[in-house]
Amino acid sequence: MKTTDSDLLARLDRIVTDVVAAHAPTVDAQAAFPKASIDALAQAGFFAVLSSPDVGGLGLGLPTAVRVVERVARACCSTAMVMMMHYCGTAVIEALGPVEVRRKIAAGQHLSTLAFSEVGSRSMFWAPTSTATKVGEGIRLDAKKSWVTSAHHAGAYVWSSKPVLAEGPSTLWLVPADANGLVVGSAYDGLGLRGNDSVPVQADGVIVPESARLGADGGGFDVMMGVVLPHFQLFSAACSLGLMETAVERTIAHATITKFEHTGEALRDQPITRAHIARMRIQTDMVRGLLLDAVAAVAEGRADAGLRVLESKAAAGDTANAVLDVAMRVCGGAAFRKEVGVERLFRDARAATVMAPTTDALYDFIGRAVCGLPLA
Repeated sequence: MKTTDSDLLARLDRIVTDVVAAHAPTVDAQAAFPKASIDALAQAGFFAVLSSPDVGGLGLGLPTAVRVVERVARACCSTAMVMMMHYCGTAVIEALGPVEVRRKIAAGQHLSTLAFSEVGSRSMFWAPTSTATKVGEGIRLDAKKSWVTSAHHAGAYVWSSKPVLAEGPSTLWLVPADANGLVVGSAYDGLGLRGNDSVPVQADGVIVPESARLGADGGGFDVMMGVVLPHFQLFSAACSLGLMETAVERTIAHATITKFEHTGEALRDQPITRAHIARMRIQTDMVRGLLLDAVAAVAEGRADAGLRVLESKAAAGDTANAVLDVAMRVCGGAAFRKEVGVERLFRDARAATVMAPTTDALYDFIGRAVCGLPLA
C-alpha cells in the first residue's frame, strides 16, 4: 500500500512527541547528536521522502519534506537541521548519484549531508577554493571545509571543489565519510543548534574515482543554484517557522499560568502582554503564508519562484529572531531558565541569519532581482 502524505505526517506527530521532544533537552544540554531521534525518523521512512519509488522511496516531494522539517523543528531544531541537510544532499544524489546510494537512502540506511562551506570562501558557498586534481585513475581532493552538518554521522558528503579541467566555479562529488585522508573536527559546542554535529572537515589528498563526480565537471554551480539552493532556503525557513510556532505556544502557556499574587491576575490579563503575543502570532502567520506560497511557486514552476525562495529564508530568519526576542521579553527573567522552554529556541533561531547565503547576502540578491539586475 502506498504511503500517503497524511499517513506519514500522522506517524511524524507520534515520533516527534514520543522521541524527538523527549530527547531535545539532553541534545541541547550535552551538545549531543540526536541519534535516537534520527534513528526513529529513518526507521519510520522519513529519510525516503524525496527518494523515487523506483529505488524504494516515497516520492512525496518538496512540499512534504518542508512540512517534516517544520514539524521536527518545533520540538528540536538540531534534529531538524540534520534532516534538512539530509534532504538537501538527497536531492542532489537523486538527480545525479549512483543507484546503490539512492537505494540505501530510501531504506533509511544512509544519512546524507552537504560539504560546501569553506574557510577560504566563507559564506559564498558557490565559489569553493578546494581543489580536485587528476591523479592516475582517480581524483585527488584537498580542502578545508568549515561547517559540515552531521560530520561524524553521515554516510557520505555531497562535496564541492574547483573543477578538474572544465570552466566554471565548481564541481560536485560524492565523498565517503570514511575516505582515507579525511579529518573530521572535534565535537561542536556552540551557542545554538548544539546537537547538529556541524564541524570542520579537512581533506588532505583524498582519492576518489572519477565516477564519484555528481554531474559534469564545472557543472556544480548549476546544481547548487537549481537543486540545492531552493531546497536549503525552504527548509531553513521551515526551521525558523517551527521555532516561532513553539515560541508562541510556550509564551502563551507562561502568560496563562503566571500570576500576580497581590491581584490574582495572570500575565495574559495585561493588554501589553496580549499585544506582544498578538504581534508574535501575526508575524508567525505571515512567515507561514510566504513559505507556503514559495513552496507552491516552486511546485507550479511559477515565474516568481526564484524570488519567493530567496524571500522565504530571509523573512523567516529575521522574523524568528524578532519573535523570540519578544518571547524572552514577555516571559521576563523566567525566560532565562530552561524550564520555561524559550531560551533554547532563542539561541537556535540565531543561526538562520548567518547560514549561507546569509540574510545580508539574500537582501542583496532580492534587491538585484527586483531591480532587474543579475544575481551575480
